[in-house]
This record gives sequence, C-alpha cells and structure tokens, in this order.
Amino acid sequence: MADWGDRPQPPERGGERETIEGFLDLQRASVVWKARGLTDELAAKRLLPSITTVSGVIRHLADVERSWFREDMDGQSDVPARWTDDDPDGEWRVTAEDSLAEIIADYEAACAESREVASRYQLDDVCRGNDQRFTLRWIELHMIEETARHLGHVDVLREQLDGRTGE
Repeated sequence: MADWGDRPQPPERGGERETIEGFLDLQRASVVWKARGLTDELAAKRLLPSITTVSGVIRHLADVERSWFREDMDGQSDVPARWTDDDPDGEWRVTAEDSLAEIIADYEAACAESREVASRYQLDDVCRGNDQRFTLRWIELHMIEETARHLGHVDVLREQLDGRTGE
C-alpha cells in the first residue's frame, strides 16, 4: 500500500469535475511532498547537462499554473512570470541561495489562485484570454499531464540527490 501522507486522494466515485480536480490536486501535492526535506542547496543542484533542478521544476510549475489559469482562462493581463523573450528559461534558473521553502510557498499560492479561477467557470467554458481555443476541462487535463510529467522529473532527481524513493 502506498504511503500517501497528507496528500489528497481523488474520489473513487466522483463526478467528472470532482475527479479531474482531485487528480490534479494529488499531482500538485505530490510535487511538494517529493521535494520536502531537501536543503536549498540540494534542491538547486544540477545533475543534468540542462538547467533542470528540483527548485527549477517547481518554479516552472508555479509559472505554468498562473499562465494557464489566470492569463489564459481568466484573461488577466498582470500575471507575473519569470520567463521573458530575452530569457525564455528564466523560471528554471535557481541558485543555492534560493529558498526551497519560498519556492514551495509560491507554488502552493499559484495552485490556490488556479483553484479560485477554476471555481468561477464550468468545464465547458472557453478561455477568456488571448487563446480562446481551450476549455477549462482541457486546461485542467493538460495540467494533470504537465504536473505529472514534471513530478516524474522531481522523483528521479530526488532519488539521485539523496536516495529517497516512493510514491
């Protein structure tokens, strides 16, 4: 049996929205669960030729949450992002001085903002931002995929950093 800790579990017999959002929240919580306990230095340590680090993955996910939910779904124009035209990988750039606790807190805040935005729309509602091709359902399903993919990266990095494995 998996050790789920305090991570939320999706309903086994819920409706569509409850199930989608349950799986998304499980992935979000698993990212945080997998990173907890690392030092700032280890979370910023590069193990690959790329700039991928545990802290960088979490900062990337925070920016992606804000981009999809606040900017695209809700049409907000004042959404902060660490990536720019001059530095499209800006959110990935971290140092040992960057606090993992602050990075996690920012990610959790971004997820709360996303939940608040989503609560105001139906699954079939179309984005109000510049790209009006997508529905809330599509965004939430995409974010399950995006978050799960990057959770896999964090899982492998964590094992390489200190040997911790598990669900």
